[in-house]
Amino acid sequence: MAHHINLQDIHDTLVSVAFEAGRMIMAANPNDVSQDTKMNSADIVTETDQAVERMISSTLTQKYPAYSFVGEETYIPLKTAITTEPTFIVDPIDGTTNFVHGFPNACVSLGFAVDRVPSVGVVYNPFQDLLFTGILGAGAYMQRLASLPEGNEHKPKRVKLSPGKKLGDLSTALVAVEWGSERKGENFEIKTRVFKTLTAAKEEQVDVGHHEVEGVAGGGRMVHSLRSLGSAALNLCACAAGQVDLYWEGGCYPWDVCAGWCILNEAGGRMVSGNPGGWETQLDSRVYLAVRGAEGGQGQEEIVKEFWDVIGDGVMVYKY
Repeated sequence: MAHHINLQDIHDTLVSVAFEAGRMIMAANPNDVSQDTKMNSADIVTETDQAVERMISSTLTQKYPAYSFVGEETYIPLKTAITTEPTFIVDPIDGTTNFVHGFPNACVSLGFAVDRVPSVGVVYNPFQDLLFTGILGAGAYMQRLASLPEGNEHKPKRVKLSPGKKLGDLSTALVAVEWGSERKGENFEIKTRVFKTLTAAKEEQVDVGHHEVEGVAGGGRMVHSLRSLGSAALNLCACAAGQVDLYWEGGCYPWDVCAGWCILNEAGGRMVSGNPGGWETQLDSRVYLAVRGAEGGQGQEEIVKEFWDVIGDGVMVYKY
């Protein structure tokens, strides 16, 4: 169905909306905005999130009344669903915890899916004036000083994101992860165990979930390091840009990943399940493993399998 929709027009509109959202975010003083929590004290929402989503929703529904809209702040558990209809999937501020702390790593994440396939992605970090975009079949791009007008001599050229060199094993990898807001239970235990295994020395014996790990006898993988940008969308864009090799996530929602997923795909990256064995995963699966692009896909499947070995028998399960 996507080829019957003007994805370029959708893209251009979303870029314009992202810049307006960015202005609203930058105009807000995190010390003054009212905030509340959802699931727990680590799951924060502010009046700025809500105001930005209202602006985005009204703009998009007015211009594209035939398309559906799903936003984080208006989501209703067990009622809101991602269908096959053309749908805008939006997070007004991805990285709200960073935003309320004044840490300059938050973004507006604007995705558009058709048949549940991420088809347009726009991710804009107004603190860094950094824009990532992607259109199904038309590539992905990164633009620094993005809000400067075209023709400004100080505006850098837009960079096309493309596959990088062959992926090595985990010992050569920089891996993005997040703690998430769920801080107890089996999902949390799996995450903490995997984080330890990824970072531990190879001679360090670690529990890998009663799973036989070939070659390392239960030892750590000693990745180069772990990174947490505090935003799923920005983690995905970093993976798309080749700044990290992998991004593993459990607990996110479609609005966290839709835009970044499109950008990742168009940059030659790949999204699989964050649980072992799932080479195909769904937009609303809530468990994801992203791997950066590599020439000819070299090393992608191998490093995914190695990462799944680290997870072992663990299976993260999240309910809506």
